[in-house]
Amino acid sequence: MSWKKDIDCCSWDGVACDLVTGHVIGLDLSCSWLYGNIPSNTSLFLLPQLKKLNLAFNNFKLSKISPDFGRITSLTHLNLSFSNFSGHIPFEISHLSKLVTLDFSSYYFEIDRFSVRIERPVFERLVQNLTMLKDLVLNCVDMSSIVPSSMKNLSSSLTYLSLWYCKLQGNFPVDVFRLPNLQILRLAGNFNLTGHLPKGNWSTPLKSLYVSDMCMFEQLPNSISNLLYLRELSLENCTLQGSVPTILGNLTQLTSLSLSYNKFNGQIPSFLSNLANLLDLSLSYNNFIGQFPEFFFNLTQLQFLGLSSNQLIGPIPSFLSNLTNLHFLDLWNNSFISQFPEFFFNLTQLRFLDLSSNQLTGPIPVCFVNSSHLSYLYLSSNQLTGPIPSSISELVSLKYLDLSSNSLSGITEFHMFSKLKNLWYLDLSHNNLSVITTGFNVNSSFPQLESLYLSACNISEFPGFLRRLDHLSQLDLSENKIHGHIPNWMLEIGKDTLSWLNLSHNSLTGTIQLPWKNLQYLDLHSNMLQGSLPISQPYLRLISLSNNNLTGEIPDLICSMSFIKILDLSNNSLSGNIPECIGNFSSLHVLDLRKNRFNGSIPRTFARGNNYRTLNFNSNELKGSIPQSLINCSKLEVLDLGNNKINDIFPYWLGNLPELQVLVLRSNKLYGSNWGCSKTKNCFPKLRIFDLSNNTISGSLPARYFKNLNAMMDFGEAERRLQYMGENYYQDSVMVTWKGFDYQLVKIITVFTTIDFSNNHFHGEIPKVIGKLHALRLLNLSQNNLIGCIPPSIGNMSDLESLDLSSNKLVGKIPGQLTKLNFLGFLNLSKNHLSGPIPRDNHFDTFPNNSYDGNLALCGFPLSNTCETYKKIAQLLLKSDDGESSNGFGWKAVLIGYGCGMVLGVTKGYLVFSTRKPLWVIRIVEGRQPGKGRRLYNKRGRST
Repeated sequence: MSWKKDIDCCSWDGVACDLVTGHVIGLDLSCSWLYGNIPSNTSLFLLPQLKKLNLAFNNFKLSKISPDFGRITSLTHLNLSFSNFSGHIPFEISHLSKLVTLDFSSYYFEIDRFSVRIERPVFERLVQNLTMLKDLVLNCVDMSSIVPSSMKNLSSSLTYLSLWYCKLQGNFPVDVFRLPNLQILRLAGNFNLTGHLPKGNWSTPLKSLYVSDMCMFEQLPNSISNLLYLRELSLENCTLQGSVPTILGNLTQLTSLSLSYNKFNGQIPSFLSNLANLLDLSLSYNNFIGQFPEFFFNLTQLQFLGLSSNQLIGPIPSFLSNLTNLHFLDLWNNSFISQFPEFFFNLTQLRFLDLSSNQLTGPIPVCFVNSSHLSYLYLSSNQLTGPIPSSISELVSLKYLDLSSNSLSGITEFHMFSKLKNLWYLDLSHNNLSVITTGFNVNSSFPQLESLYLSACNISEFPGFLRRLDHLSQLDLSENKIHGHIPNWMLEIGKDTLSWLNLSHNSLTGTIQLPWKNLQYLDLHSNMLQGSLPISQPYLRLISLSNNNLTGEIPDLICSMSFIKILDLSNNSLSGNIPECIGNFSSLHVLDLRKNRFNGSIPRTFARGNNYRTLNFNSNELKGSIPQSLINCSKLEVLDLGNNKINDIFPYWLGNLPELQVLVLRSNKLYGSNWGCSKTKNCFPKLRIFDLSNNTISGSLPARYFKNLNAMMDFGEAERRLQYMGENYYQDSVMVTWKGFDYQLVKIITVFTTIDFSNNHFHGEIPKVIGKLHALRLLNLSQNNLIGCIPPSIGNMSDLESLDLSSNKLVGKIPGQLTKLNFLGFLNLSKNHLSGPIPRDNHFDTFPNNSYDGNLALCGFPLSNTCETYKKIAQLLLKSDDGESSNGFGWKAVLIGYGCGMVLGVTKGYLVFSTRKPLWVIRIVEGRQPGKGRRLYNKRGRST
């Protein structure tokens, strides 16, 4: 407003002039709402005396950085940060040899989407020419082509170097840490940058050191204690482990210390109490144990305290009320046990409080008198009970309120939150609440509310107050009792602002309409919606429409959806062919089309560089072969093609997929015996679920495969943690056969492992090497033609819970080693030729009779055929034939049948005397036709 022609420009806002010459020497136009391009003929480049130029925080709409900036050779300060420029930093910038400050920082969008880039020749010339440079800031500028060693030549005058999230890679030169005037060094977010901190004599004026996300050291060098001026130290995500180094206790001038996202363990060290000047302390995402340290009582200057995601236990101590300067307190994801601490409301400066994911009990206190500054309150995932107190409306500064996943109860009148005029995020989901959304007066409004989560709140209709939410961006009304069509007025809400919509698990009917222009996440699964697929919004990243009554084909328009990451259309009645363009998506991570009526074949071409993690086509009517282009899905973890009509040889080449964890090919028409796995190739190294059941695959069981199934051999400690396969919003599912029945695992826990080769044509013996699969949970080899003994090595499979070897031709004893399988809950050895006593150690007595049906030579509990009777028969046989009979076949040989490998053993010997010499035995044992008295002779004339 001050830029008027009739007023001296030196008095304009943002303009500085030389008092002697009157020349313009400074322009500070930051945060001035400038937009558009900067043309080369602009008068900006005609100010030869200009020394300081600041265009930060404007919007130049991804225009290129003009090389004409290099014409202003008098510049000492140039700041073009956060102004939405794009492209390369021009070579001409290196001509500005008088520069003292240079800032090209950009916004961080995604790791591969940087808007500004600097090439190696430009950076090296810039380093060479700008010898007076003191401040160099290139945050979120793509520096991936830069060789870090070129930074050795940085100006010795440098005091401030900030290169956050610049995609730097390689070895960072240690010389930079020793620059004589360097006070601030920030390198966080360069995940491929390596190097080490100086050792020995390291004494510099460093005040701020941020080396987060860098794999620079296994432990801190002692030289860090020489940084006497150090005020800020960030070592986040640096793979540090063990105890916190004691040398940190020597840095008594520290005001900020962050050790988050490492692997520190043990108790939080008491020497941190020496850091009496600490304002910020972050120890989150480690493995600290024990109770809340008492020494925090002395850190009275603390303003920021982060202890989230550790293993801290016990009560939250009341002495925290002495930390009266606290602005930020994060205790998320620990195991604190107590009632909600009322003393928190005495921390009058508190702005941020996160107590979620603990074990807090009791009601939420009603007193919020002294908490007028509180802006963020997270209490989710605890065990809080009782109603939501109406006094919560006294938190007039509240912006973010999360009470979800507790046991809160009672009737909640939603209009109480309308008093919170600054509220922009509210989550009441998954309690025992009945939220009343009707009865609002005219003045009840939510002027700032953008995100609203009311999942499982017993709501029976779309809340009318939604009409007054002008800025609505995220809405979750899932798991309620809403039925009928989506009303027309609902389709008008947030047309330009709504990006996230979840109406799943209701009783919605009718067709789907999508009027929202910027919708990115759509979840309408588990309703009764009908009609065709509503794919029209170009920015959709997630579509979940499973478990509805949708019909028709997938429209060709899906081929233009370049942002889609998750597409779940399972459990509908969709038909037609799967579009061929599906294989060309670079953005799609999850494609779930199971339980529809798709026919035709699987798309033939899957392009290289795709990002597929899950492909699930189970339970359709797909035919043809499995396309070998699937080998291009190098990130694929789940491939489920089960229950189709695929006619092909076994696709052994899938063993080359490095990340594959779940492979389901059950109930198709697969055949062949070629396993294609050489002794030198590591096939299926990460496979956890391997299901080939109900096909016609033949040949011997692939011993070489079993040797390579590393993920089924042993789980490390990290792998044994309870977690599910999937992404943030989608979790994988699979059908397994358990105890003879098919079960749908709605979620796949990462420690669940199974091999199901049942109902095929496998023959030969069970390889002994299978016993190395110590982490296997379920093994099903039933309904094949397997022979030989049950390998005793199966007793080494310590995690085995289900074993089914039924309907084969196995012989010999049941190995006693199987009794060591302490987790075995299901055993089926029926319909084989097993013999001898059933082991009785440990819990083997708990298996029922039908576990052993059809093995006539087995004896012992739980069968009625006792082993005493069996032994008596054997002894009689021994007495009747003390040696070899004249015909060369003695009953000692029969008894050898207890072992493995004899065709005629106790199994057939017992049958002879329990069935009174059946005719086929007479022919074999006595060597004559019944009733004729003739002997049979072999070719050499000896009687048989």
